[in-house]
Amino acid sequence: MTACPTGIAHTYMAAEKLAQAAQALGIEMKVETQGSIGAENVLSDNDVTNADGVIIAADKDVDRSRFVGKKVLVVGVAEGIHHPERLIEQVQSAPVHGAGGGGGGANGDATPLTTGGGGGKERSAVYKALMNGVSYMIPFVVVGGLLIAISLALGGDATAKGYAIPEGTFWARVFAIGVVGFTLMIPILSGYIAYAIGDRPALVPGMIGGWIANTGELYDSKAGAGFIGAIVTGFLAGYLVLWIKKVKVPKFARPIMPIIVIPIVATTTLGLFFIYVIGKPISWVFTHLTDWLSGMTGTSAILLGAILGLMIAFDMGGPVNKTAFLFGAGLIATGNQTVMGMCAAAIPVMPLGQGLATLLRRRLYSEQERETGMAALFMGMFGISEGAIPFAAARPAQVIPANMLGGAVAGAFAGLTSVQDAVPHGGPIVAVLGAVGGVPMFFLAVVIGTVVTAITTNALIDIKERRNRGAAALVPAAAGASAGAGAVVAEPVLAGVGAGSGAGAGTEVAGSGAVPAETSPTPPAVTETTEDEALSGYLTAQTVKVQLAADSKDAAIREMAAMLATTGKVADPDALVAAAFAREDQGTTGLGEEIAIPHAKTDAVTAPIVGFARSAEGVEWGSLDGTKAKLIFMITVPEAAAGDEHLRILALLSRKLMDTEFRDRLSAAPDEAAILQVLGEIQ
Repeated sequence: MTACPTGIAHTYMAAEKLAQAAQALGIEMKVETQGSIGAENVLSDNDVTNADGVIIAADKDVDRSRFVGKKVLVVGVAEGIHHPERLIEQVQSAPVHGAGGGGGGANGDATPLTTGGGGGKERSAVYKALMNGVSYMIPFVVVGGLLIAISLALGGDATAKGYAIPEGTFWARVFAIGVVGFTLMIPILSGYIAYAIGDRPALVPGMIGGWIANTGELYDSKAGAGFIGAIVTGFLAGYLVLWIKKVKVPKFARPIMPIIVIPIVATTTLGLFFIYVIGKPISWVFTHLTDWLSGMTGTSAILLGAILGLMIAFDMGGPVNKTAFLFGAGLIATGNQTVMGMCAAAIPVMPLGQGLATLLRRRLYSEQERETGMAALFMGMFGISEGAIPFAAARPAQVIPANMLGGAVAGAFAGLTSVQDAVPHGGPIVAVLGAVGGVPMFFLAVVIGTVVTAITTNALIDIKERRNRGAAALVPAAAGASAGAGAVVAEPVLAGVGAGSGAGAGTEVAGSGAVPAETSPTPPAVTETTEDEALSGYLTAQTVKVQLAADSKDAAIREMAAMLATTGKVADPDALVAAAFAREDQGTTGLGEEIAIPHAKTDAVTAPIVGFARSAEGVEWGSLDGTKAKLIFMITVPEAAAGDEHLRILALLSRKLMDTEFRDRLSAAPDEAAILQVLGEIQ
């Protein structure tokens, strides 16, 4: 099984390399790919039953419950690309996967594994569980936050009780729908962290535990534990379920354990533990922080603003945040509006800062994070600090300190300049609507805090990545074992895009036309193209260049974009080039093996186009294996058509280009017609 975080090229490259290695060793292998267009060439129960071992080459969590009793080797996707023969040898002596759960380590016990940071080793179970929860939470944050922001913008008014929407109006109902999204995001985060650790039985206790953590009334607190509490309950629920699973029970009771006994016992235990054990300290913190702040009102405004900013930014809705907010809101009625002014300046800094961070250093973030960053910028304008929660949950050690520093700077500057806020709300929206005194200084405080947050976040993430790369370079390769001649199931685990090829007599091959029943078949256009077309007609003689003139990556992209523009399907060549450059900023599209596949999703093109060019000397593309790109494909699709078709083309290319003989023939083809004839084999 193979899979990569983006679910595009590397998923299929690993699948193809593993299949080729198996064929060379005379071993039957079937490869399942888990890509962005779904799982393909899915392993059946019979496939797993008959297999001697399972290779999981993935950088994300995968359900391993179907591999109980099988030898399972878990590595990063890069290992599947660069060392497939070694993996086939190692799987023969791999540990047997137990019945401990679906999201843990190779043995099913969720033991944290070594994090290789991109060196091909598997991410730790803790990291993958956390990211599983974050990925499911993000849509709830975005939908809920944007609906709340839109309803406030179009139907809200600044009142003495805050920025509110008149009851019974259309926008009040839109606001209520957004609140539902925000209410669910915390239980979703907790539930899917637990699910990644303890599988389905952990989902219910995880979600209910997250709801309890976010509902302070259940443990006599004026504020819930927020997303930090949800992370705690998620891990507690997951590992509690794993522990319960190890309890020996009579055979007759085993069928009801995962659907009745485990969820009930785990949910009750976790809920009561949080209410009576964890909830008390949270309530104590809330009460004593409020008393402490009350004693500071006569101190320096700069110090008080910095402290309030730190608190606002720390847990974004948790007890520390709520203490600072309610403290500032409560003083408005006494005529002291400066404290709320400090809070109001700090409130939008977290989402604005994280959104700005994704714009400043795009390569540090995934595509999903960049999209979430844009939504966070919008939410920040309306004082919705929860827009930064996905970033804080995914990278707490980097994001939370950066948020706190930015919040402290914004709060201190607002205190220094005596900014005031007459309503218990924050963000630029309150200044626009006239509730803020000292508007220029308020905006300056927000801007400074936002920039500090963004720069600090990126610096801390960059430091962590450098350390991970250094640590990965020190991890020695595991020694291989002798290979057997049995059947091996290779299972792609990264979020890849297509299916890999299998090899061996009687083996179903992903990419050979076999399509799972639950997925749509590959469009037949590939087999209907004429002799001067390839790749569903997207690549023609007009978009083939036998010899590329460029000697650098940027020049090569510009040259290929100009070639694609001759088709009449490029409305704005400069915008196409900019989109391709932006994609390269996220991470190189040099795949190794002297191959590069730059691609762009942009409305600068009116229809999907594929270009191909060769470079005799090769172009430095930053490939992981250090090779220069000599075979270069450029794929461009409009935003509206950037879904499965974009990914399908990438998957087709990635699989076929792993064939050394195919690459040799492509390199040797004398002219455009011969090149198209070779590429016409891709189906």
